[in-house]
Amino acid sequence: MLEEEKEEKAKEREAALAERVPPLNLTGLSIQEMQELCKEMHRKLDDVDEERYDLSLKVSKNQSEVDNLMLKITELQSKFKKPTLRRVKISAEAMLSVLLGSRHKESIDFKANLKTVKKEEEKEEVTDWRKNVEAMSGMEGRKKLFNAAGN
Repeated sequence: MLEEEKEEKAKEREAALAERVPPLNLTGLSIQEMQELCKEMHRKLDDVDEERYDLSLKVSKNQSEVDNLMLKITELQSKFKKPTLRRVKISAEAMLSVLLGSRHKESIDFKANLKTVKKEEEKEEVTDWRKNVEAMSGMEGRKKLFNAAGN
């Protein structure tokens, strides 16, 4: 089977070459015509070389892209996905029993150990606004405001 495949490929190659490259007829050509034929063949050879070079660059670029993608695939497959954590409501006693195990026997009241702070509320005296406006009017009122802000 392998030999048959090789023979088929060789026949396909010969057929493609016969189609692309016609056989040369050098009989009856003058020197001038042979030189022109050589120049034309050189031009065709240059075109074919340019196409081959472009194709080889495309192949190498595609190969490097395939290699990079394969590397990314292996990285993604090898990484361990962390599960999303969920918020769990647990009491302080349950947490201590989990952490301490059998040593945790008594219940601890965390709120009992907190200090209590009493707030003193400051109330401003409610005064008549007209008195305040009269007191603050003019330069003397501005002077009072300045002195009050400075303290």
